[in-house]
Amino acid sequence: MATVTYRVPGMTCEHCVHAVKTEVGRVSGVERVEIDLETKLVEIVGSDLNGSALIAAIDEAGYDAEPIG
Repeated sequence: MATVTYRVPGMTCEHCVHAVKTEVGRVSGVERVEIDLETKLVEIVGSDLNGSALIAAIDEAGYDAEPIG
């Protein structure tokens, strides 16, 4: 199980959170998506996570993602 974190500065509301969770949740290997709207952090837990696919999913939701760590 791996965990990756992205900063998504464009998220401002619960609609944003839902959009990102929905798109990221569709990516192969993703088991859990936790979002902290206050810090703008998206934590993704899963196996064999593909960073490019995760960033593309966040982009599909309408937001830019910055990898953390």
